[in-house]
Amino acid sequence: MDRMFRVLGFWTLAIGLMALAGDFIPMALIFFAQTAIFVLLGYMKLSERAYILIFWGYMIVSFTGFTYWSFFKMSV
Repeated sequence: MDRMFRVLGFWTLAIGLMALAGDFIPMALIFFAQTAIFVLLGYMKLSERAYILIFWGYMIVSFTGFTYWSFFKMSV
């Protein structure tokens, strides 16, 4: 499971670089921060249960934030 967090770090880095190339600076910074967190977690050698709980927590926070932003902050 620790390798999957490093894979997530790789993909968030790729998305962050594409956002940087597209001049989406805030989005790129968010994805670079996620990259650092995922890679750091990937080398911590936690238990399988800890990795799954961290991932579920990440998904709940990210989906809640995305839903809030798209419902309340985006203009139609």
